[in-house]
Amino acid sequence: MEQLPEDWQRGLVIVAHPDDIEYGAAAAVARWTKQGKDIRYALVTSGEAGIAGLPPAQAGPLREAEEIAAAEAVGVREVEFLGHPDGRVQEGLALRRDLARVIRRHRPDLVVLFNFADTWAPGYANSADHRAVGRAGLDAISDAGNEWIFEDLADLPIWSPRWAAVMGPSATHAVDVTETIDAAVESLVAHARYLAALSDEPVEAQARAIVDRATAPRDGFPAERAVGFELYYFAG
Repeated sequence: MEQLPEDWQRGLVIVAHPDDIEYGAAAAVARWTKQGKDIRYALVTSGEAGIAGLPPAQAGPLREAEEIAAAEAVGVREVEFLGHPDGRVQEGLALRRDLARVIRRHRPDLVVLFNFADTWAPGYANSADHRAVGRAGLDAISDAGNEWIFEDLADLPIWSPRWAAVMGPSATHAVDVTETIDAAVESLVAHARYLAALSDEPVEAQARAIVDRATAPRDGFPAERAVGFELYYFAG
């Protein structure tokens, strides 16, 4: 397994929900910000349908605040929420346009996306929002570099990232996160209310277990802890 390229300066992480980044990718983000890279987050929803018993009008602002705190824990200062409905994200032109706009505005070298396959493993289905956002995000990278697909975005200059890195089970490349595990755990602990709704286990114990699973050693990659990505190449 190869090392993910790190000869770049600006990265944009696009996911569906608050906490998606913190389920592993935040460990890589912490490494990159320590290197002086400029990492930014774009959340398609506010996760407002994600806490049982808590109405969306209350859950949305709470989860946004938790995500902003989670981002700060790994050195990310710029976080935006696109306002699509949690649990009902529709893959299509409207989402592609929104994501192409975000890519043109932030002008990243690398776009990080979340697993958009139908499953996580045999018998473990992926969510509809993850599938929609990941697939639309991959398409939006090409859209952002084409002046004619969304002519209503002409106020923003076209932009073509060099790579997309998709965190998921089909990893081709990896990032050594041995030195950033604690930062990743702190980032996930910021989602305290969300995690408390999932289990009676203490929040920090949950976070530590989740990060440990997500950063397990990778066959063929010489690191004690690693995060895996499937790498896509673009012409940027």
